[in-house]
Amino acid sequence: MSSDVTYRKMVSDDVPAVYEIEVASFPVPWTLDSFYYEVHENQYAHYVLAVDASGSIIGFCGMWMVIDAAQITNVAVIEAARGRGIGEGLMREAMQIARLHGMEVMTLEVRVTNTVAQNLYRKLQFQDGGIRKGYYTDNGEDALVMWVNL
Repeated sequence: MSSDVTYRKMVSDDVPAVYEIEVASFPVPWTLDSFYYEVHENQYAHYVLAVDASGSIIGFCGMWMVIDAAQITNVAVIEAARGRGIGEGLMREAMQIARLHGMEVMTLEVRVTNTVAQNLYRKLQFQDGGIRKGYYTDNGEDALVMWVNL
């Protein structure tokens, strides 16, 4: 993992930068208002940011923590910073925060064709849990559900 990266919680002023990363990363991105809702209204949401040495946000990981389970909502890293362990760092940070909040399990969905992400999640001890048929609305692709005990 890159040593010039720090991790911190997202605040309202970070939303525009996070939204830019979202739009660049996903074919059906969340709206800007969705991220503001996550910060201001959703008591279950927690977003971790990856920030480089210059102070620029280069990635984020969102999760919802409900009762004893954390659900990863989205993870993205700017294209120029991919392959440097930023995604792994974001996931490790999210897992630690979830543990500190008493979560016992973490789950996520990932495209069945996204083997790079699947390999990262398996490296972090996630296991395959099942398939959600037609989960992704842009092309009807299936999602692989993965989970890990925290």
